Amino acid sequence: MNSIKIIGAGLAGCEAAYQLANRGFHVELYEMRPKLLTPAHKTGLLAEIVCSNSLGSENKDDRITAAGILKEELTLANSLILSCARASRVPAGGALAVDREKFSGLITEKITSHENITLIREEVTKIPEDLAIISSGPLTSDKLADEIKAIAGERIYFYDAVAPVIMRESIDMQKVFVSGRYGRGDDYINCPFTKEEYLRFYDELIHAERNLPHDFERDKYFEGCMPVEALAERGIDTLRFGPMKPRGLRDPRTDHEPYAVVQLRQDNFEGTLYNLVGFQTGLKWLEQKRVFSLIPGLENAEFVRLGVMHRNTSVNAPAVLDEFLRLNERKNIFLAGQITGVEGYIESTAMGLVAGLNASRVLDGKNLLNWPRESAIGSLLNYLHTTEPKHFQPMNMNLGIFPELKGVRGKKERAKVHRDLAIEAFKKFLCEL
Repeated sequence: MNSIKIIGAGLAGCEAAYQLANRGFHVELYEMRPKLLTPAHKTGLLAEIVCSNSLGSENKDDRITAAGILKEELTLANSLILSCARASRVPAGGALAVDREKFSGLITEKITSHENITLIREEVTKIPEDLAIISSGPLTSDKLADEIKAIAGERIYFYDAVAPVIMRESIDMQKVFVSGRYGRGDDYINCPFTKEEYLRFYDELIHAERNLPHDFERDKYFEGCMPVEALAERGIDTLRFGPMKPRGLRDPRTDHEPYAVVQLRQDNFEGTLYNLVGFQTGLKWLEQKRVFSLIPGLENAEFVRLGVMHRNTSVNAPAVLDEFLRLNERKNIFLAGQITGVEGYIESTAMGLVAGLNASRVLDGKNLLNWPRESAIGSLLNYLHTTEPKHFQPMNMNLGIFPELKGVRGKKERAKVHRDLAIEAFKKFLCEL
């Protein structure tokens, strides 16, 4: 056998396909879009991203992060997704943010031009009998989701939301200022609030009409992508210590830190579009325009994309997957991406890498290898495999899931030690592969 089917051409599916194809295996990559769209996707481009345009922080000399360590590992593994992200980068301070269309366009070009990949535009409704990778994402079509449920049994879900995007030319630049936190760069447009402006905005936000999902059962949000209106309900100052925190931002007109701030981040390469950072929302569309127009500088904002809320579905990984991302009941089927129970673009990409490289071992007739526990990817896999199923929740990459360090004090020092151990272990592992 030298061929494999991959269902779903999102971040994980494209990463898995690329890794397998580069190793000489033929891949049949299935994607239902644009014939069948999801509640969040708008195009037929592969690896379309629909929530934030940020792929998280990168490691700097003075700041090591868990997301940065994961990106270093993906770089060592020649990740398609990460290389295309860097080629479509837009200014975002220490974060890796991308021009959405350019990013997805680059990936689409790489996949469709690869001699070992055949892209098939159709919906898959049955789980293949032969070796396959299912990377259909948290917005898996109903028919395939039912197939997975019939085999995997337990599933979990959470509600996810998307932030609005506006035209830069519609921002009143007389009311905003350009700066990064603590004067680091000028990659963000900041909309400053006085106390009175904030209190009015807060009151309108928590009382605005919401567009709840049709199959809404109960509020169950992923903490890392919580709708701004739901976050606001936790308390009047919650936003000021969350997405609207003013810390490290000084308004040059007053020479003081504002009471609260909404930050705008560049969303495309040309710099004509900006998104509202941390403002994922499930408000009705007319309400979004009304309430968000109360943000100083956005009184006449032109919205090119409004926020939406959708239900994400994933498996209860520790109950249904083995340590290699295979279904316990069907060892010929790997899962990859967000459907495994990771949360985030780079985390999903990493699970695509794992599934692709593990599948390549199977195709070569070799034993599967355990990914190093010290590595970021190994720590994610350990979380998916060893968490108590009844307590399992989707997880972003974070330092808390790395192995415990003895005798190392201070967050910065722990992060540096984790990084050194992870990269050393990952390099050795790649040599073994």
